[in-house]
Amino acid sequence: MKDITEDYRKGLGKRESLLLSELARQNKSVFTAGEAKKVLGADPYVALHNLKRKKWVLAVKGGLYAIVPLDIGAKGAENFIVHDFVVASYLTSPYYVGMWSALNYHGLSDQIPAAVFICATKAKKPLRVSNASFVFVHLSKAKFFGTEKAVIEGREINISDKNKTMIDCLDHPEHAGGIDEVAKAIYFNHEELDFSKIRAYGLKTKNVTVFKRLGFILEATGLFDRYAKVIAGITLTKGYPVLDKLGLKKGKSSERWKLLVNTDLDPKRWMY
Repeated sequence: MKDITEDYRKGLGKRESLLLSELARQNKSVFTAGEAKKVLGADPYVALHNLKRKKWVLAVKGGLYAIVPLDIGAKGAENFIVHDFVVASYLTSPYYVGMWSALNYHGLSDQIPAAVFICATKAKKPLRVSNASFVFVHLSKAKFFGTEKAVIEGREINISDKNKTMIDCLDHPEHAGGIDEVAKAIYFNHEELDFSKIRAYGLKTKNVTVFKRLGFILEATGLFDRYAKVIAGITLTKGYPVLDKLGLKKGKSSERWKLLVNTDLDPKRWMY
């Protein structure tokens, strides 16, 4: 019987071997066609086509490839999945992984979002790449701060830190699973958060709505007295934005927090 490995992970040609060796030397597990061209000094597409055919690389999207590790096994690319955050880092620039994705990454939410949320300064339509969905959240350049580096599969990924993640989710609860998910994150993880940084980040965003939502959440969860300083001295504007952007624009008005309360936050419900 023909050995099945003969159909997978076939031998490398000289140019193919050169490309993989040089990318390995550069510690690049994911690379672009442009980077391949720099290594080979000529059009890389024949070599890339052969590497795909032989299951040594996976075509992630147009012009983006991933090297399949040897320990994946005989079938190579057929058994290989690139981490979604690594793919995200190649889709736009500048960027950072944020919102619900960062909330889950930092352990502030046990819910795994169905898409990866990428904060970007350029508007971009949602994408589907390698069976994963990517949602781009358009933010102004003034809101691009409070990030850190996470090393995933050998690549540095930009991701919002815990406190900036909370501010972003208060700013855009529709990209965080809704205000209920944001409130749960604060309620169950408040001791891990730095509310002085949250205040500073909130002021830097220049969006008072984040403080309206935060104040309401702290009051609804019985945490307001403990963290009242985060709101102290901040003048709440007269407009009445909705508490939850995923809800209908109807409900009771909160005079204290200048919000249209269109959903109920009940910590008792979160215990089950």
